Amino acid sequence: MSQDIFVVAEHLKGKLAEVTFEMLGKGRELANAKGGNLVAVLLGNGVKNLAGEMGLANQVISVEHAQLENFNPETYSKALAEVVKAKAPAMTLVANSSMGMDLAASLSVKASLPLVAYALDVKLEDGTLVATSQLYGGKLNVESQFGVPHGGIVSLLAGASPADKGHAAGSPAVEDFAAPSSLSSPKVRFKKLLEPEGGDVDITTKEILVSVGRGIQNVDNIPQMQELADALGGALSCSRPIVDSKWLPKTRQVGKSGVKVKPKFYLALGISGAPEHIEGMKDAELIVAINSDPNAPIFDYAHYSVTGDLFDIVPALTEKAKG
Repeated sequence: MSQDIFVVAEHLKGKLAEVTFEMLGKGRELANAKGGNLVAVLLGNGVKNLAGEMGLANQVISVEHAQLENFNPETYSKALAEVVKAKAPAMTLVANSSMGMDLAASLSVKASLPLVAYALDVKLEDGTLVATSQLYGGKLNVESQFGVPHGGIVSLLAGASPADKGHAAGSPAVEDFAAPSSLSSPKVRFKKLLEPEGGDVDITTKEILVSVGRGIQNVDNIPQMQELADALGGALSCSRPIVDSKWLPKTRQVGKSGVKVKPKFYLALGISGAPEHIEGMKDAELIVAINSDPNAPIFDYAHYSVTGDLFDIVPALTEKAKG
């Protein structure tokens, strides 16, 4: 096993995902501690030019094939498993995204390597790699040690590491790695990419968002939350349970299965803070969370937190905002 740290670059439509740079930043930290190289693995077809954007890496391993042009969990995991088995890195970092969760689990089986999912952090302690991950929707943190000499896989939550640490100028060496021949006849085939249509409000363009979660209790309380959003000059957004209950349209959903937002002010009302939601709003300039549960995971990400009954707090905020 080498001392290298691998990062699986995630990209879509010719653009690297921000979580790729978050993993590169964390990967550089681990590679320095281990005394190894930081290596990015780039799977795709005609995307080798993206290697130039990952200047923090010592090397980029490029696997190109027609069946890798669009994400396919079968072909991607087969190609990645061949790379990992051939190079035997100390650790492979994969994004804990919709793509990454498919990829990490399959890689774990194919390469016979342990996997820690929903990871908040990875560090080196007394020569041992230790990953801290979330369980039960973020209500419990668990530390897992990776034994030697086998290494392992970690799927890192978006926002767990600053993306700015992953951006660096440079020209990493690029190694072409042959795709396995089995990719030519996959059982799973990519048909087309379905993208959500625009809705009544484009919450990605709003500077102020009032976001509601399960804590608002029922649909009859939506107008009260909308009144606060209007008073603040913002828009109403929500977490997934609100959309699943059909209280607000899908276009208002923030999170991994909704949209990613970066407003100047994000007010979270009755949102517990599941990792999937955090992924969509972690980059807001100012986050204020109101929740009756003092242990709500959202408080770990909020700049200001209020533990209390939102039905007492929201009317006071609305009155104050109206002046």
